[in-house]
Amino acid sequence: MISSPLLRRYSGLIAATTLTLSSLTHADMQDPHLWLEGVEDPAALQWVESRNKIALDTLTSSERYEEIYDGLLEIYNSSDKIPSVAKYGDHYYNFWQDADHVRGIWRRCSPDSYATDNPNWETVLDIDALAEAEDVSWVWKGSVVQDLDYTRALIVVSDGGQDASEYREFDLTEKTFVTSGFKLSTGRNRAGWIDANTLLVGAFPGDDDATDSGYPRRTRIWQRGTPIADAAIVHEIDPKKVGAFLAISDNVSGRQRLIHEAVTAFETAYWLIGDDHTLSKIEVPPLSDIAFFQDQLLIELKSDWTIGTITYPIGSLVSTNLEEFQSGKRNFKVLFEPEVRASLESFTTTRNHVVLNLLDNVSGRLSAWHYDSGHWHQSSIDTPSIGSVSARAIDSDHSDEIFVTTSSFLSPSTLHRQTVGETDREVLKTTPSYFDQTGMVMTQHEATAPDGTRIPYFQVAQKGIKLDGSNPTLLYGYGGFQISMKPGYTASWGRSWMARGGVFILANIRGGGEFGPAWHQAALKGNRQVSWNDFIAIGEDLVARKVTSPRHLGIMGGSQGGLLMGVMYTQRPDLWGAVVCQVPLLDMLRFHKLLAGASWVGEYGDPEIPEERKFIAKYSPYQNVAADKKYPPILFVTSTHDDRVHPGHARKMAARLEEHGHEFLYWENTEGGHGGAANNAERSQLHSLGYEFLWQKLSAHHHQ
Repeated sequence: MISSPLLRRYSGLIAATTLTLSSLTHADMQDPHLWLEGVEDPAALQWVESRNKIALDTLTSSERYEEIYDGLLEIYNSSDKIPSVAKYGDHYYNFWQDADHVRGIWRRCSPDSYATDNPNWETVLDIDALAEAEDVSWVWKGSVVQDLDYTRALIVVSDGGQDASEYREFDLTEKTFVTSGFKLSTGRNRAGWIDANTLLVGAFPGDDDATDSGYPRRTRIWQRGTPIADAAIVHEIDPKKVGAFLAISDNVSGRQRLIHEAVTAFETAYWLIGDDHTLSKIEVPPLSDIAFFQDQLLIELKSDWTIGTITYPIGSLVSTNLEEFQSGKRNFKVLFEPEVRASLESFTTTRNHVVLNLLDNVSGRLSAWHYDSGHWHQSSIDTPSIGSVSARAIDSDHSDEIFVTTSSFLSPSTLHRQTVGETDREVLKTTPSYFDQTGMVMTQHEATAPDGTRIPYFQVAQKGIKLDGSNPTLLYGYGGFQISMKPGYTASWGRSWMARGGVFILANIRGGGEFGPAWHQAALKGNRQVSWNDFIAIGEDLVARKVTSPRHLGIMGGSQGGLLMGVMYTQRPDLWGAVVCQVPLLDMLRFHKLLAGASWVGEYGDPEIPEERKFIAKYSPYQNVAADKKYPPILFVTSTHDDRVHPGHARKMAARLEEHGHEFLYWENTEGGHGGAANNAERSQLHSLGYEFLWQKLSAHHHQ
């Protein structure tokens, strides 16, 4: 029996998060800060407001903060940024935010106009005007354009920037929403066009349509003019699986409708939907990604795959005829096989080519395969030898044109347009230099992890810096979900940190994707400590090289990187002078119960399984804060409306530090979703707080 005082204590939490008392374990009930998980609970928001005030008073009063903020806002609002575009029909479409369009506009121009210095943009949808007209804090989340005649689209917007979004049908000719058109109410919806009057959707018309992770568990075929609840269900999954996602693409066999059944965060089952709504499974390994190209099935392997006497190694890309594969034949063409320090980052398909984005010791290069009359021919794509290189198709169904983007820490992004198979490359756009990089040099180094693995990292610093341990140094890391940290041009780091005299370090630790899926899988679940050790090894190497010292060494990371920061704070507090922990996971014994957390069990393990709970508990930051230990100052940054990583993680961690008398600052944005900010002003504030905090803590006796 729960006593009435305890019941009152948790009533706000239960109301705000739809928890039931039966879902609270004994360990939960012993957590004195559990009430802070009540996202909109008045007492929790009052707690947030008081801590926000302290952070803002501490960090925003200096002239340096104003300079950093103004500099970032200038960058984010700059009209000289390269507009990222997607081609639909005869137009390039772009979403754009600046000082005059705070929430942003969706706009379009012709390809020829885009190539000029001043494209003739036509506004298609103004999100600021929409938000004002409807009195809702709408944030743009994208569009799904109907690619049969390009006259309709599904516009995706969310209230405050959360992942849960609303889909509305939009007329691209009239530039208005379609009265009584397709509309999906707020949720983690998914939708694609089968034809002009039919959608394939993952939605939530019923109470039991969501998985435990909050994603769709049923896929429906929805006919225009009928209620979504009456749409035919063609596929459904157990709610304990992550979710059912969908894709629609064309090949020589017609329009392919595909369901990605996410069994875990990484294991997937693939199903083709036939014209009669029957399902046929594509029998590929659960650890793989697939795509369609002409009559081919492309399979990117995230595990070794042995067929007969042949083993296709993890990280390979293979191709086979889809129809033959579905009939049981197993004949493959290997398009890529990983090398010691080279991996496949991604690939894109044009009309007749598959273009590979490769990482070679964490620097980019391109390769291509031409497909003609059932035969493959490899070809090279000449690209500048520079830090990051990536290619994407412009119009994969109709041409072999690609956009190629190049950049490095010290080389602004340049967008090229070229045709695969031809040598001519047109420079379309170049980002201006947003900071003075005179005298700066980028170098690559390696630290050695405790198990002997070489862990690369990039360093950007003034040439000839004194190696006396006094340089303010920012070490940034992530290390999860096979996401690679690459050496691209980031103006905010450059202007706010490097140009002010700071050394910048980018870590390439295990858990990321820098050397393919094996690099990621080396740090999964019970092996997570290797990722933490990698980051520590880089910190120790920087100190050993006398680039910096713990007094001047700051660290920063967000989301999974925020968890990394929490672990670094608790495991090696002696190694850091300051920590910036952004939109973090921190209570790893409850992460699976909060928002999308259940979908990450494949990455971290399941706290409900005793042996897995044991290894998670060893590093979970919230449970590993000690009252009598000395910790570096830390800044927490999170967002009230982040519906991916619950703000309760940061709230509770800050409250625990406060309970034990440890130094911290806490700032929570009331908009912004998982990105932490909904517009450029909020984005500038979020990042300025972090940089100012690090300068305050790391730059004593430093002249910048």
